[in-house]
Amino acid sequence: MGNWIINHGLSAFILIVWMGINIFLFVYYYLLYNTDESFFYTRHILSAALPWARAPAAVLNFNCMLILLPVCRNLLSLIRGSFMCCGRSLRKSLDKNITFHKCVAYMIALMTAVHTIAHLLNLEWFNNSRDGEYDTLSTTLSDLEDSENETYLNPIRSTSTTPTYVAFTTIAGLTGVVITLALILMITSSMEVIRRSYFEVFWYTHHLFIVFFVGLVFHGAGRIVRHLDTTDPPHNISFCKDQPLNWGNIPECPIPQFEGGFPQTWKWVLGPMILYLCERVLRFIRYMQPVMYRKIVMRPSKVLELQLVKNGFKMEVGQYVFLNCPAVSQLEWHPFTLTSAPEEDFFSVHIRSMGDWTANLISVLEKLPEGSQGPKMAVDGPFGTASEDVFDYEVSMLIGCGIGVTPFASILKSIWYKFKESNPNLRTRKIYFYWLCRETHAFEWFADLLQVLEKEMTEREMRHFLTYNLYLTGWDSSHAAHVTVHFDKDTDVITGLKQKTHYGRPNWDKVFEQICNENPSSTVGTFLCGPEELAKRLERKCVEYSDVDPRKTRFYFNKENF
Repeated sequence: MGNWIINHGLSAFILIVWMGINIFLFVYYYLLYNTDESFFYTRHILSAALPWARAPAAVLNFNCMLILLPVCRNLLSLIRGSFMCCGRSLRKSLDKNITFHKCVAYMIALMTAVHTIAHLLNLEWFNNSRDGEYDTLSTTLSDLEDSENETYLNPIRSTSTTPTYVAFTTIAGLTGVVITLALILMITSSMEVIRRSYFEVFWYTHHLFIVFFVGLVFHGAGRIVRHLDTTDPPHNISFCKDQPLNWGNIPECPIPQFEGGFPQTWKWVLGPMILYLCERVLRFIRYMQPVMYRKIVMRPSKVLELQLVKNGFKMEVGQYVFLNCPAVSQLEWHPFTLTSAPEEDFFSVHIRSMGDWTANLISVLEKLPEGSQGPKMAVDGPFGTASEDVFDYEVSMLIGCGIGVTPFASILKSIWYKFKESNPNLRTRKIYFYWLCRETHAFEWFADLLQVLEKEMTEREMRHFLTYNLYLTGWDSSHAAHVTVHFDKDTDVITGLKQKTHYGRPNWDKVFEQICNENPSSTVGTFLCGPEELAKRLERKCVEYSDVDPRKTRFYFNKENF
C-alpha cells in the first residue's frame, strides 16, 4: 500500500476529489429541484423526472469546464516545466492528462444519457398534462398562456403540439439533439480500434467539439424549465395548490407567474474555451514559422528520419512535437518523439509507416531529389513527457519497444554530449537500457549511436555507467543458424556491438532483482515507451520490488503518453 501511494497517491487523490465534486453537485442540485418551493408546480407535473434532469445538467457543466484543460498542451508544459512547485508526483499526474480527459468524457457521456432520458420523460409528462390526463391542478397549470396577466409553465402550448415538434423546433430541443449527436460521433470514433486503424476518422470527428460547445452555450437559452416567480401579493402555494380554479379570484391566490432560469453553462465553459482558443492561436503562429530540412534519411523497416531546423526551437530530452504537412493533410497533426539531443543544432524525429498519413508522407519525401528541400512542414512544440525527468533520478531504467526507442535515443545522445563536455551537473550515476524489437533491421536505427557510446564509456573507464541489453523477439531458422555459426565472434552479428543480442523476452523478475542488488539504496526511475500490456506488468514489478524504507531501493514507474 505504501508503494502504491508513492507511485499513484496524487493521481488517486485528484480522481477522488473530482468524483467527490461530481457527487456533491449531483446530490445538491437533485435535492434543490426536489425540495425547492419555487419548483413545486413544475414538480407536480414532472414528478421525479425534474431533479433527474437538472442534477446531471450541473455535473455536465462542471465536466464540460474540465474537458478541454487536459488537451491544452502548452498550458500543461508550462506547469510541468516552469514552476518550482511542480514536483515529481505532480509531473507524473500531468503525464496522465489523456487518461483524465477520457474519464471526464465518460462522465459527460453518462450524464448526457441521464439528462436526455429524463427530459424525454418530461416532454411526455408535459404532453399528458396538456391533454388533461392528470388532475385539475396539472391541467390548470398547462392552460396558462403568455398574456398580460399570465406566464406559461408548460412549453407544449397546444393539444396539437407533439413532444417531437418541441424537441426539434425549440432552442433547448434543437441544440440538445445537435449536442447529443456530436457527442455520440466523438465518443464512438475515439474507440481504440477506430483510432488506431482509421486515425483520420477520429481526428475529423473529434473536431465536432466546436459544434458541441457552441450548442452547449445556447442550450440553456430556451429556458424550458421554469419556476414560480415572486408576485405582489405573493402566491401562497400551500393554500392555493388545492383550489386552482379560484386563482385570480381571491386575494390570497393571484395567478402564479413563471419564468425560466438564467442560462448558466457559459459561465462554466467560457474560461476553458478562451484558454483553448489561445492554444490554437499559438499553434497557428507556430504553423506559420518556417522549418528547414537539414537531412532526410530512409532507415530500414520503413522508418523515415527527418532532421529539421527552426529558429528559436529549444528542447529537453524525451520531449515530443506535433507535425503537420499540408501536402499530405491540411488539418492533421501527429505526435512524434524527438530523437535528437538538446545539445545539437537541429532536432530530429523518426517516423515509422503505420497509417495513411505516415505512409503518404514517406511516399512524398522518397520522391524528392537528393539534397532538395521537402514540402512545407509545420511544427508545434516541444511538449514535456515523463522522459524529461530521466536525469532527476540516481538510477534510470529505460525500456523501449520497436520504434518506442525514440525518446531514449535523445537521452543516450545527451549522455554522450554531457560526457564529452564533462558536465558536472549530471546527477545520474547509472543507466540501464533495454530495447525489444521483433526484427533485426530495427536495431540498425541507433546501433551506430550505441557503438559511439560503448567506445566513449570504454575510453573513460566508465563501462559501469551504461548497461544496455537488446532483445530480439522474432526470428526464423536461417537467422538462428547464422547466429550459431558466428557465436564465437567478439562482436554481435546483428548490431556489431560488444554486447550480444538476447533472444526472446526479458525475465523481468531477474532484471529487477539485479538492479536492486546493484543499487541497494537508490531511487530508480523506470521509463517505458511501449505497449499498454507491458506497461501494466512493469508497473506491478515497480511496486513489487520497491521498499517503503527510504534507505532501500525504490522504483518509480513512468510511461510515455501522447
